[in-house]
Amino acid sequence: MISYEFPLNERIRTLLRLEDLYERVAYFSSRADPEEHQVALTLLFEILDVAGRADLKSDLMQELERQKQHLETLRNNPSVSQEALSAVLRDIERGVADLYQASGKTGQELRENDWLMSIKQRSAIPGGVCEFDLPSYHFWLNRDVQVRHADLQGWLAPFLPIRNGVRVILKLLRESGKSSQQIAQQGVYQQMLAGRLAQLIRVRLARNYDCIPEISANKYALNVRFTAATGSQRKTSTEDVHFELTFCSL
Repeated sequence: MISYEFPLNERIRTLLRLEDLYERVAYFSSRADPEEHQVALTLLFEILDVAGRADLKSDLMQELERQKQHLETLRNNPSVSQEALSAVLRDIERGVADLYQASGKTGQELRENDWLMSIKQRSAIPGGVCEFDLPSYHFWLNRDVQVRHADLQGWLAPFLPIRNGVRVILKLLRESGKSSQQIAQQGVYQQMLAGRLAQLIRVRLARNYDCIPEISANKYALNVRFTAATGSQRKTSTEDVHFELTFCSL
């Protein structure tokens, strides 16, 4: 199965972008080659731009507190696993505490590092980080791998509270969804929502389908169109497509 996620508001879109960036920077920073560490540093600059939004940290804290209050009402509910509930509440409390302790603007330490900012500036230019442009960067890329690992982890550390908050919120969001099996007749599916609100829509379909879902949604209707995955033109699939549909909302 292939899973596709479609955020329906800007806040969830930002969280998904951050999640993707954190996963990729974790992968490349854990590797050993200088070329992979160069990719990791470029991803770190992208995180700096996205996570540096002034209201992101406060938004995460408010959402975590709201979820905590909601989940607290499930205490002693016999239909809810109290062990699982306690584990989720601990994750939320830890996430709030980490965000609270992260004082100042996220990533300010990196912005005050002139050497890193020179690399960031040159990275925006195609081919702008060649060794003759930034010999000090070339020297760093040729340092011992343990030194580069330590530097990358240190530069990433200020962003970990944001990462943890994003992880908890998206986990709760995904687990809130209820899935149903649907059929797109000749590649087209529509469902009236009657005011039903969702923050994230997930579509899962078998890998043998040679098509890609395209989604448009508002408070009245959801439209899913499956287009051919191959070819230069985006043609609607002519076959019936069986897929799993999930609405997620906090």
